[in-house]
Amino acid sequence: MAKLIVYYAHPGHPYSQSNRPMSAIAAGLDGITFVDLYSEYPRFDINADIEQRRLLDHDVILFQFPMFWYSTPSIIKEWQDLVLEHGFAYGSGGDKLAGKTMMLAITAAGPEDAYSTGGYQHYPIRDFLRPLEQTARLCDMRFAPPYVLYGSLKAPTDGSLESHVDGYRRLLEAIRDDSYDWGAADDLEVIQSGTMPVRGEG
Repeated sequence: MAKLIVYYAHPGHPYSQSNRPMSAIAAGLDGITFVDLYSEYPRFDINADIEQRRLLDHDVILFQFPMFWYSTPSIIKEWQDLVLEHGFAYGSGGDKLAGKTMMLAITAAGPEDAYSTGGYQHYPIRDFLRPLEQTARLCDMRFAPPYVLYGSLKAPTDGSLESHVDGYRRLLEAIRDDSYDWGAADDLEVIQSGTMPVRGEG
């Protein structure tokens, strides 16, 4: 079994219609470590020693969050600044995360066609995630295609949220149980509930 940790970051968690049920799934699964960053560090006083030990103890590090102004909620940036230290995550002697995997589970308010060269966001969603992808590469980690929910504000009423949340459960279980097909995932820009590369499904 792969050791999976899910870092959840949503400053408006009580009001979230999409990330809240997703986080409940992640928090309730056996064999998965779940960390609610805003709950654990309400004053942003992140304990780098604890977080580095958590990273050392896990194989797959997954960040779940809503896209905020084409980036992460601010606590994830604070977490990166304090935890991914020179000599630990990168630089001279900084090989502690080498070979591990970083993955994202994100929600975006805009529809899928907005995230294209012809859409009103002008760029594919992966382009907005390049800083995180490069962070993973600098730390010699694999950056896996993200699990994405487009149109997250309408998802609770258009019928897409239920399948997305169920897909998230299948994703986490597959990673935990070593049945997630990382090679097949690498051929995809993003993962959605209908494109889950899980061995034994299909």
